[in-house]
Amino acid sequence: MHEPFQFSLEQQFSLRSFETQVKHMSREQAQDFLVKLYEQMMMREIMYQYFLKQEWGIQPKSQP
Repeated sequence: MHEPFQFSLEQQFSLRSFETQVKHMSREQAQDFLVKLYEQMMMREIMYQYFLKQEWGIQPKSQP
């Protein structure tokens, strides 16, 4: 698949390092890791939505 962007050298190094770490995980460790990673991705999405709503004036800046 052709990507419309390229990773920086630092990002490429980080990706290779991550790949090496994952290869040395047990199946159980990898499954636990994936669940935690997915949870973090969901939290990031919630934060992005919150900040966009704030920026666009859709939601008050302070939480009740």
